[in-house]
Amino acid sequence: MPPLLQLVPAKLLNSSCSLEKTLQCSCSFHGIPTPSVQWWMGGVPVGVDGMDGSLQVTSTVLGPWANSTISLTEEPEMGMRLLCEGKNQKGTHALSILLMSRKSSLASQAFVKGLIQGAIYAGTVIALLFLCLLPLIVKHIRKKQAKKAAAIRAKNSSKVRASQELEMSLKPEEPGKPIVTTFSESHILEKQDKRAS
Repeated sequence: MPPLLQLVPAKLLNSSCSLEKTLQCSCSFHGIPTPSVQWWMGGVPVGVDGMDGSLQVTSTVLGPWANSTISLTEEPEMGMRLLCEGKNQKGTHALSILLMSRKSSLASQAFVKGLIQGAIYAGTVIALLFLCLLPLIVKHIRKKQAKKAAAIRAKNSSKVRASQELEMSLKPEEPGKPIVTTFSESHILEKQDKRAS
């Protein structure tokens, strides 16, 4: 009695697509029994080993391997789906290919090119605007820093005056020497300034 062959479901082993003058897609399936290969274009089955207007299908079978190639001589519609299906009694395996028109790829290339140019122009405008505003920003920051520095100096000078007044008032009196405080000096100077005005 001959040994029983073990049944193996159809499995896609290899697929490829190339575009020269025509679009050619190939699928290779393996299985026991040998899978049958069917092409579908936009959900409609394409005839095997024949020509159908803009489509040509050729298939070869060698042992448990089945190979099939489809050639498209006309440009496909945008978004058209091409399906390569291998099937035997144990199972089905398929490959779906989304076809794009050459024209649509040119349109998308032009869109991407325009998008990149727009981004470059926007970046250039933003950089120039920043460079124009930079002196104003620096001037504003320096003005704020000068105000802070003046406030700190004023605060520190009032603290220094207060500590000097406190220091002078705490000094012991020496006989025959009058006590002069910074406060009274500044007070006298202020009075003299007012008289001079």
